[in-house]
Amino acid sequence: MNVNYKIPQSVLVVIYTKELDVLLIERADRPGFWQSVTGSRDSLSEPLEQTAVREVFEETGIKVVQSVQSVSDHEVSLDCLEDWKIDNVFEIFSVWRHRFAPGVTENTEHVFGLQVPEKFPVVLAPREHLNSIWLPYREAAEKCFSHTNKDAILRLPEHVK
Repeated sequence: MNVNYKIPQSVLVVIYTKELDVLLIERADRPGFWQSVTGSRDSLSEPLEQTAVREVFEETGIKVVQSVQSVSDHEVSLDCLEDWKIDNVFEIFSVWRHRFAPGVTENTEHVFGLQVPEKFPVVLAPREHLNSIWLPYREAAEKCFSHTNKDAILRLPEHVK
């Protein structure tokens, strides 16, 4: 049997406006667990920036595009995506360990920020998320279940352009 395990390298993408409003999404498999966009690399060769772009689109419908001239509704320029150069290593919750190869207990999360021009309505992947909400950054940080997500959001003022 060929099993495709998740790679224990992921991204956390904080989506925010210049007014410091942050988008949070509620997990479908854990109602009440709010977070920013997260997701694992599809392959070891997938660049982390591409993982971030893919996950933002899959989880919110927001497209991060190469060319500024082509930006339209629900699209943001790649220039608005910033690698915050923060890596968090944490223990994978036991409830999710079955997704990873036997013996894998830790994940390395790479933090990105995506500044959007306005609070977009989002298109959720129904199997992954139940609801979305835009909140001022301090309120968003308090609502997150993950301490690494909370810490990243609280650093937001350092990254606003």
